[in-house]
Amino acid sequence: MAKIINLETATTNCSVSISADGKLVSVKEENTPNYSHSEQLHIFIKEALEEASFSFSDIDAIAVSKGPGSYTGLRIGVSAAKGLCFSLDLPLISVPTLESMANQLHIGPNEIVIPVLDARRMEVYSCVFDDAYHEIRETKAEIIDENSFAEYSGFKKVHIIGSGAEKCQEVLSHSNFQFYNEAFPSSREMSKLAQKKFEVSDFENVAYFEPYYLKDFILQTKKK
Repeated sequence: MAKIINLETATTNCSVSISADGKLVSVKEENTPNYSHSEQLHIFIKEALEEASFSFSDIDAIAVSKGPGSYTGLRIGVSAAKGLCFSLDLPLISVPTLESMANQLHIGPNEIVIPVLDARRMEVYSCVFDDAYHEIRETKAEIIDENSFAEYSGFKKVHIIGSGAEKCQEVLSHSNFQFYNEAFPSSREMSKLAQKKFEVSDFENVAYFEPYYLKDFILQTKKK
């Protein structure tokens, strides 16, 4: 029975779960706007282990949400995951943030789900998944306008989920588009995705793994 610690810090939600054979055993999370991940993450790991009645010696792998998302949030999560892997000599699993969020919805035949994370202004990070949760369009950073996702309007339903859904709803008027503005990535949905990777030994190089930022982090400096 594979026991995995799942870490999700790509957005304002600091989330930790413990899974066993792909099934959720315990979860600790809090969604606050001030990105208090550095203070909460290790506390949540300890509490989630206690709730599951596991110790670190029981754990078989560490899974982390790989992005895209907040630069700071991703750094905190990946750093914690690497630290655990090094200290416990465990493999590292990375889970795409948008794929995990897409799995929050149960969709029907001829429906698609588009997870969207808010970026700056009218920009979002997005990806498109079919009704089997297979990626049918790669992850992009894109500016939302009235023509966004128009090529998918022929599907029975188009589910747009995440922190970027509100800005999408403001400009998209297709009747078969449904919006889920309050959703955010959670370690809950990482459980089965991490388990699938564990079963085929799809592990990351702990020393060299970096989050998927999608866009370069730019440090603004004053002109002389």
